[in-house]
Amino acid sequence: MIKYIFLLLTVFALNTQAQRNTILIIADDLGPDYFGFYENSVDTVDVPNIRSLLAKGVRFKNLMSNPVCSSTRTTILTGRYSFRTGVGGIVGGIGGSKQIDTAEISIPKLLKIHNPNIGKANIGKWHLKQSTPAINLMSPLALGYNWSEGPFIGQLPSFTNWTKYTNGISTTITTYATTENVNNAVTWLKAQTPSNPFFIWLAFNAPHEPLHLPPAGLHTYTNLSGTAADINAQPKQYFKAMIQAMDHEIGRLFDSLKVLNKLDSTDIIFIGDNGNTARTAQIVDLTKAKGTVYEYGVHVPLIIAGPSVVNKGRVSNALVNTTDLFATIVENFGFTNWQTQIPTNKPVDSKSLQPIIKNTADSVRPWIFSEIFKLTTDSADGKGMRNRNYKLIKFDYGMEEFYNLALDPLESNNLLKGTLTETDLSNYNYLCTEMTNLVGGTSFCQSGVGIKNIAMNDVIEIYPNPTHETLNIKLSENVFNNNHLTLIDCLGRVIYAQENLLPLKPYAINLSEFQKGLYVVVVKSEGISLTKKILVD
Repeated sequence: MIKYIFLLLTVFALNTQAQRNTILIIADDLGPDYFGFYENSVDTVDVPNIRSLLAKGVRFKNLMSNPVCSSTRTTILTGRYSFRTGVGGIVGGIGGSKQIDTAEISIPKLLKIHNPNIGKANIGKWHLKQSTPAINLMSPLALGYNWSEGPFIGQLPSFTNWTKYTNGISTTITTYATTENVNNAVTWLKAQTPSNPFFIWLAFNAPHEPLHLPPAGLHTYTNLSGTAADINAQPKQYFKAMIQAMDHEIGRLFDSLKVLNKLDSTDIIFIGDNGNTARTAQIVDLTKAKGTVYEYGVHVPLIIAGPSVVNKGRVSNALVNTTDLFATIVENFGFTNWQTQIPTNKPVDSKSLQPIIKNTADSVRPWIFSEIFKLTTDSADGKGMRNRNYKLIKFDYGMEEFYNLALDPLESNNLLKGTLTETDLSNYNYLCTEMTNLVGGTSFCQSGVGIKNIAMNDVIEIYPNPTHETLNIKLSENVFNNNHLTLIDCLGRVIYAQENLLPLKPYAINLSEFQKGLYVVVVKSEGISLTKKILVD
């Protein structure tokens, strides 16, 4: 009798696991500061359906994404950092990026190996391949999904007149895009075999531009006219209306899950893919918004809610990378030994959040990492790594910045411009060593950090600035040894270099053939890197 009862309990447990479903909801260009339940939120918006997840789950305070959409989505889908996949920027966007390789091991590929009966749908924005050649339109299926439906590109030309691709076949859609995404998800759900588990990647284009007035009934901002002039005058109000419309449709998805008797067996993961754009950013320094590895560009919301969460209603301080959703989702379906399917030449960086979800641990990693790099490089390209309190940024053109996020969350005080305390220096050395170990190559550590407190103006004269023909440079005294100077344009290209500058000797750079714009002078010596912006007019 006891054995019989044990067998029944075992079968029940297996069936319960078999019924566990996961929906990943990705909001486009959305940081946490429009959500009143996040720390340091500013001008917030009413999102009752997203907020309802809080009581059912865990809110993560410290999630780091990449600064742009294509690279972040690839880190989620593959569990691998961008320097491994090559997708470092925006596919088809400014600067360009390599596209995802369909040979990558993905979440849906692993789920198919684990259980061929798991339904796997990609609904909404893809943006991991160019739409040409035509074979690219099948890339979601090649990466393991058995259904794909939504816009293929990044930014829609219009939310009410756009092209949708259903398993590679195009149609013109005039239904509001956010509504259409949910319609497609619900229709697909209804077509699934009730006994089979499912995974949905639901990627909204909202609240990404173009800013617009959503259909009436999806938001409460009735004072907006929707004209171009009004949008330009108050872009944040339209951004909030778009967020609220997305929340309304998310609520409709939840209602459909309830009707289908799937809500209580479905885990919901809500995430933003990168921070807000400069147009909708709620910070003073707009140069630190989307597209940069500063916190405002990479700190995004994350809530995981549903039956898998133990002790619901928690807030986690754990450091989380977007790569970590890969292992978390796969293990949500009971595939705990997925590592056996990973080739040795394709290392995965994902750390499962299941210990936090199950409330058996409060952290899974000591640091988090972000990066951006483009086919046509520029000065924003670089890498960032942080631990609980400190963050190191290394730009690809050479400059480093270091911040105490516990005291300076908006990254306004670069500690490398002053003398580091013993604690500062310890954290700096830890982060630059870990970044070097991760990425490889030349050490990210500056040997002179913590020893000298030198400002650019103390060691070098640069005049005139702005200039239009000649830039004069002179080291003020013999402060450095083995000096190296470079002049870098706005695309991150070195256009002038000078080795072994001598003190008190003037150097003149002829700028008459240079294009007008912003340039950066970088002086390096003894592990110290000093920078100054100049304007050629």
